[in-house]
Amino acid sequence: MSSNLRIALFSGNYNYQADGANKALNKLVAFLESRAVEVRVFSPTSPHAAFEAAGQITSVPSIPLPGRGEYRVGFSLNKNLRQQIKSFNPQLFHLSAPDILGHSALNFSKALGIPAIASFHTRFDTYFKYYKLGWVEPYCRKKMAQFYERCAQVYVPSHSIGRVLQDDGILGSNMRIWSRGIERHKFSPKFRDMDWRRKNGIEDSDVVLSFVGRLVREKGLDVYADLIDSLTARGLPVKPLIVGDGPEFEKMKTRLPHAVMTGHVSGEDLSRAYASSDIFINPSLTETFGNVTLEAMASGVPTICLNATGSVDLVDHGITGWLANSDKEPAWIEKTIGLVKDKDARIQMGRMGRLKSADYDWNTIMQGLLDDYRQVISQSRAYQFEENTPLNNRTLSAHAS
Repeated sequence: MSSNLRIALFSGNYNYQADGANKALNKLVAFLESRAVEVRVFSPTSPHAAFEAAGQITSVPSIPLPGRGEYRVGFSLNKNLRQQIKSFNPQLFHLSAPDILGHSALNFSKALGIPAIASFHTRFDTYFKYYKLGWVEPYCRKKMAQFYERCAQVYVPSHSIGRVLQDDGILGSNMRIWSRGIERHKFSPKFRDMDWRRKNGIEDSDVVLSFVGRLVREKGLDVYADLIDSLTARGLPVKPLIVGDGPEFEKMKTRLPHAVMTGHVSGEDLSRAYASSDIFINPSLTETFGNVTLEAMASGVPTICLNATGSVDLVDHGITGWLANSDKEPAWIEKTIGLVKDKDARIQMGRMGRLKSADYDWNTIMQGLLDDYRQVISQSRAYQFEENTPLNNRTLSAHAS
């Protein structure tokens, strides 16, 4: 039976690069369509997509992002795109970023009288300090706050990032939680493969410390490399495994010449890389959720993370892994050394992480978001009805309720 819902989704990167944000959005679109919800995606596109997208995409004119050409900047909605949106007649706008396209779509939603919600995926404001542009951060936060204040609801992926965003004045009382899920059949200890390790030059006695993600500065690559150096200097049999691609690939190859670097992998190759490692390291301070940490947990691998947003919601300190407040405190190295030396502890923490990953069921999480969609649409319709009701009738309705 049709739900009669039509959603217009706006994304700055829907499938031309593989990261946690666009994977979540694709998962959302696939779920919505399975529930007979019509979705139209508006996003910049590339001839070389990173993966096959879910749903119908309408390409938005764009240019490469200066200095980071692997990403694109979408333009404002032109006349043709606005007409296509009007013809589609959506009941809700879903905005995934406060970029040029997002601002344009938000303005258009207001002009049409259609409610708009936003999902928060990336702390863009924190990225500038990694590129010696920290002075831009306050201005960016101000613009983000103005954008999200105009949305009916804003969905953040974890409670920890929500608290920080509210403390920083970026989000207000319209904040809601839209968590992330895991496909546990795709990320599982069953994919551990000793032959794969050997083919990649990993000795059976090596303890593999994995990093998975985009190879960009803001992911804490230097922190990861420093940790490897510290452990190697102590004579510990550690082997770095770096899974991912990005502008820092060559730098990391030079920085850690003994590392196994797979480049970008997906499917069973990614599942095998996770499960074939022994300890997962997440040195990032900019995560809003930490999909990679959850994927490692589902793979039965203990996790060591900096005590940052996202990670603090996922890792049970001392049970599924360890959290360190800073890479400068002794615990960051000491806890890693402890796990490198204690195979039984690694196995036990990995088992507990696998168990906890069962709490993150995609269908349950997506159904919650769909219910929120319906609530926003219903409230918008009620508001529009009240606005079109004579003042005396509105007063009587209020007293009656």
